[in-house]
Amino acid sequence: MEQPNLEYINRLARGDESIKKELINIIKTEFPEEKKEYYASIESGVFKRIEENVHRLKHKISILGLVKSYEIANEFETNLRKLDLNGQEDFEKILRLITRYIKTI
Repeated sequence: MEQPNLEYINRLARGDESIKKELINIIKTEFPEEKKEYYASIESGVFKRIEENVHRLKHKISILGLVKSYEIANEFETNLRKLDLNGQEDFEKILRLITRYIKTI
């Protein structure tokens, strides 16, 4: 499985450490909340809500340089529009991977 990285964040920051720190702090603050909302939506079983949560989380996946994982999330989001949970397990693996990673940055 691919590994999260800060390449995109570093490009956005253009060497400015304060910008880099701010972007990392946004990820570290928003991701856990969005992940919590995702799991709450799974519990609710409301597909539209699950889809919205996956859509928001996709942005964090992209920012952390996870190209293949973004594609998996995108496919899962598409399946949710069809009221299909296919891809949920792979998506949640990505969430666990990111959770572990953000503890290290």
